Amino acid sequence: MNKEVTLNSKEQKRLLVMNEVVAGRMTGQQAAEMLGITLRHTRRILARYRREGAAALAHGNRGRTPVNKLEESVEAEILRLALGEYHDYNDSHFTEELGERHAIQVSVPTVRRIRRSHGQASPRKRRAPRHRRRRQRYPQAGMLLQVDGSKHDWLEGRGPWLTLHAAIDDATNEVPWAVFRDEEDATGYALLVHHISYTHGLPLALYADRHTIFQSPKQATIEEQLEGVEPRSQLGQMLASLDIRLISARSPQAKGRVERLFGTLQDRLVKELRRAGAGSLKEANAVLPNYLPRFNKRFMKPPAQPGSAYRPRWTQAEANARICFTYRRTVTRDHTISLFGYNLILPELPSRLNLAGRRVELRHRMDGRLAVVYQGRVVGMLQPVQLAPPRLENFVPAPQHLAQQLPPATAPSKPPSNGSEANSPRVPSKPEYNHPWRRQGRAAYRRRQQLNEQNQNKE
Repeated sequence: MNKEVTLNSKEQKRLLVMNEVVAGRMTGQQAAEMLGITLRHTRRILARYRREGAAALAHGNRGRTPVNKLEESVEAEILRLALGEYHDYNDSHFTEELGERHAIQVSVPTVRRIRRSHGQASPRKRRAPRHRRRRQRYPQAGMLLQVDGSKHDWLEGRGPWLTLHAAIDDATNEVPWAVFRDEEDATGYALLVHHISYTHGLPLALYADRHTIFQSPKQATIEEQLEGVEPRSQLGQMLASLDIRLISARSPQAKGRVERLFGTLQDRLVKELRRAGAGSLKEANAVLPNYLPRFNKRFMKPPAQPGSAYRPRWTQAEANARICFTYRRTVTRDHTISLFGYNLILPELPSRLNLAGRRVELRHRMDGRLAVVYQGRVVGMLQPVQLAPPRLENFVPAPQHLAQQLPPATAPSKPPSNGSEANSPRVPSKPEYNHPWRRQGRAAYRRRQQLNEQNQNKE
């Protein structure tokens, strides 16, 4: 039976070679070498060609419907979601959401093909990467955490702009914790270290930029230079006390892992906050505990070496006691301390302990409380108005800790001669010309003049 057969270039080449073999001008081994197949497969093709003609050279699946073809209803549903709720999702993120939330298991190339065939371009434009010398990852988890803050419209106009403080493990890409704050501040990074200390353990080092939060802008005094001590910021001082090495990056590309992390979160976390309807700082932070485990499951990598370099985990009580901002003050004779414009009354002290004139440490903890520490021992605790993460150099004490502001003392004055002058203010008087103080001043002036004239005559 004659029928038309369309052959592609590969099949046309096979047809020419099979004709040469049938005509006796080429051997089977030569044909196999020319077609790049085995001799056995060449004989199989030749037998089918002699039996069926040129139609035997066409692929057997031509014209058949693939068994793995996507159903039209599923493709229509993917297109509907792509043009609607997920219009600003990238292809990879959209594919993950289809599997997790809509039970549609497809590949990223399939999603890309459907979206491009209907004119929907990728919402994210990628720039060609610049060549830079690649730094090898640290081999073990916990050896180095890259930290940074990203100020962004995370709530898409439903609330204020927020700053996300986040850390990423250099060895595994794990994000152990993140927290939203109003602005990038030392408290945000302290909260990161505080949470990681009792969920993973303290890392060996932090990799951060040269922000004044990490690096003190003050110049070292002569005494500090002689002792070899560099001035530290409050956060730098806290990290040093925890034996965490602080490494300063000299360019954004040096800490590119955390920079790329924020690029991914600004694309994915924004959608998660939108789905949760978050419109405030508190609501945004409530989304993170459920989102970060799913994010880590998607992007974590196994480390080059097994095991963990994180130090043993603390309890929350240990973390509260060790991770804090420290201020040093001198106790006055009436057992009060001056701090940020407040006169604070020390709490009840142990018997026979007199701190008047002594230097004490005030440790501002992450829950907002202020611990009074003397010789390494906590002797009292001052409560703030509200228990909340502190702001650096800002402590609002509860009323019971505030000392009464007394008016300044005034010198006693003579009683007025009559009642009409009782409330009149005292007017300062200028000494008369012959007052002894003024006569002494004039005499001293004349002596200086005479001394200057004598010196000029000698010259």
